[in-house]
Amino acid sequence: MVNLVLGKRFMGLWCRLGLVLVLVFVFLGIHCQWDTTLASTLDYRQDAATLEVELAGQELIQTARLDQASAKTSVSEEKAVSKNEKPSEDPEDSEDWPEDEYSEETLFPDPLEPMNRAFFAFNDAAYFWFFKPVGEGYSYVMPEVLRVAIRNFFTNLSMPIRLVSSLLQGKIESVGIILTRFVVNSSAGFLGFEDVAKVALDYSVQDEDLGQAMAFYGIGPGFYLNLPFLGASSLRDTAGWVGGLFLNPLDYIVEDWVPNLSIRAFDMTNKTSLRIGEYEALKDASLDPYVAMRDAYFQYRLNQIEK
Repeated sequence: MVNLVLGKRFMGLWCRLGLVLVLVFVFLGIHCQWDTTLASTLDYRQDAATLEVELAGQELIQTARLDQASAKTSVSEEKAVSKNEKPSEDPEDSEDWPEDEYSEETLFPDPLEPMNRAFFAFNDAAYFWFFKPVGEGYSYVMPEVLRVAIRNFFTNLSMPIRLVSSLLQGKIESVGIILTRFVVNSSAGFLGFEDVAKVALDYSVQDEDLGQAMAFYGIGPGFYLNLPFLGASSLRDTAGWVGGLFLNPLDYIVEDWVPNLSIRAFDMTNKTSLRIGEYEALKDASLDPYVAMRDAYFQYRLNQIEK
């Protein structure tokens, strides 16, 4: 009974301490935001210009594909008319530009768009009103070298997710790199805070997850999802993320949900502090940030799966 009372007092103290830290980070973030606005404006414009050029390039490629497809259709119709035949509907006539491949590269099914847009608006407000001020306040008191070290630690801790994904895909070389990185960084890198394997052996992080393993076995992305706090995803990647929860050692080391969520929130805050400005650049460079985020995520996942 005494242990239970002490435990409740400890958890109450933990929650109050966490709330105080969040408020401090918010205050520091608002305070330092005015100092960093002018210095970061040029960087945001450069990133925005770069993304705008990339988006314009993708639109030109899509337009060229549509023009070439329509031109081939017109040629086939003219040949059919000259031979007094109907245009062929056989899919073999369009081997160079198969319809399924074209739709797979350019379209991302989004039947839940109204719900996804609502969650996108929620995440957008949460970022600018909470996560960004907290991240800026956190970066104000925490040097970048320590924030990178903390990111390295959580990356090293989540090794089993990448290992299982690589095994399922039969990527033997990636399996060797993942195991070597984990052994080297856990020992010489002080539990992963230092990425010694990258510096000494030039072994980069193998960006693998269960969603990529599902794609390897022919499981399509399903439809687009924008989840609260988690952001852009798909039906397949969401299932992979849930499966990754059972492979993450953090859930077995810290079983109580309050400290577990606190550690995950800390990890998210640390990662946000290292990426401040990326979302703003994407948003400034697009007419519809929701569509830009959806297309950028789809292309990002395609590039990951093709590797």
